[in-house]
Amino acid sequence: MIQLTLIQLDNYGPWTELLGVDRESDLQILQADIYADLQRMFALERGLVFFNRFDNMLAVSNGMSIKEHEVILRSVARRYPVSISMGIGSAESPFEAQVLATKALQNSGSAQSETRKSIVAHRTDSNSGKAYVQIAHIDINGFTLHVTDRESAYQSTYLIYSSTAVLMRMFADKGALLFFNGGDNFVSVCNGLNKSDFEEIFNRFETSMNMNLKAGIGFGKNALDALSRANEGLSLIRDKKTDEVIILNEEEML
Repeated sequence: MIQLTLIQLDNYGPWTELLGVDRESDLQILQADIYADLQRMFALERGLVFFNRFDNMLAVSNGMSIKEHEVILRSVARRYPVSISMGIGSAESPFEAQVLATKALQNSGSAQSETRKSIVAHRTDSNSGKAYVQIAHIDINGFTLHVTDRESAYQSTYLIYSSTAVLMRMFADKGALLFFNGGDNFVSVCNGLNKSDFEEIFNRFETSMNMNLKAGIGFGKNALDALSRANEGLSLIRDKKTDEVIILNEEEML
């Protein structure tokens, strides 16, 4: 079982319309500040936040209680001109967990409701299972040499976003989630996927995008532990320059 938290800014769209036409830079700063603050607060509980769309963020929150979510929610409400609401979902696959988290929050009211404010809604799969997090840190081989150092900045970004869209679809087909993580790196929340699944996705990606991938995959009881193992795996691949997929710490989760 994995736990995902959907974080949504309350009534954000209608609120921004009240700020005047010269609001955009201030809104970008506000979104960045809230994301950074949430990342710090979730990290203290060994969770991990993905910026997603900034007004909607997804967090891996294994081990975090509803009370701990509420503490974060109240902290944001006290210090920012907008509040947040959260939906929490648990399931065997990350994709299903975020579906349940989304439905829980949607059932509490619209994202543009004036009355829904500072809500924590939760929903879980009826199946029981051992809680753990499986995360992959994925890197495009040679992207700096062949793209960043040769193409324009905009063309490099276009290739990254195109790759993100392709990988998001491939991982979602297997019940996993994929997020762009900066540079030429991606993070996949991938409970249930094995080495063969990654090799299949990487082969399809190479055929589609003409680029190769490598990945370290880690397991842990929380997001930060799992990602630390994934980072170790990716470092081993970079050192060995052989394997394209390395899995660490899997035996502890069995």
